[in-house]
Amino acid sequence: MKIGIVIPAHNEAKTIADCLAAVQTAIAQLPQGVDAYPLVVLDNCTDDTQDIVKALGVDYLSCDYRCVGRARDFGLRHAIKNGVTWLCCTDADSTVSKDWLAEQVNQLQQPTDMICGVVSVADWSHLTSKTRDDYLAHYQDKMGHRHIHGANLSFSSKAYLTVGGFEPMPCHEDVNLVKKFENQNFDITWSNRVRVTTSSRLEARAAEGFAAFLANLEKSNS
Repeated sequence: MKIGIVIPAHNEAKTIADCLAAVQTAIAQLPQGVDAYPLVVLDNCTDDTQDIVKALGVDYLSCDYRCVGRARDFGLRHAIKNGVTWLCCTDADSTVSKDWLAEQVNQLQQPTDMICGVVSVADWSHLTSKTRDDYLAHYQDKMGHRHIHGANLSFSSKAYLTVGGFEPMPCHEDVNLVKKFENQNFDITWSNRVRVTTSSRLEARAAEGFAAFLANLEKSNS
């Protein structure tokens, strides 16, 4: 089995090293016979992100899409051409759990086409307690949840190609992909055992992404 881990990045010099360190720790937990291939997709990076990725010895692709949907698809199709059969998505401002990959391998013992994992917020200290409470009241950290995060989304290469992949969308590309899987009756596992911690920054890379969601929630509570 060969796993591909695709990480889009746009000016993520502050976070990419922690992201990649967590991915390497997760790779080290994989059972014998399972290989993993991390790949960073540098999308219009004008900071030191590329230099950091190169220094860490991680493969990367460069593009100028300025679109997370296109960047993810670009990286995923490259990984598929390199023989990857299971594809994992996370984000450059996120850190995967130590057992992120091993838990996916465990869950694949009961065949599935996609795993939608959960995310925890890294730091609430700069946000109001009301924002934290409102978010946690909404979030279902349990098996069978229905949350969708591009920072924690995995699927088979075959199914990905069948549905046509990520659309060239600047945001909500993850929700759109899951809908495609549902419309074609692929099996989806909604798991809280596959975990990622994500940034609580309010400076959004995508106009309607997770940072924008937190920023709007904070604005309504201030």
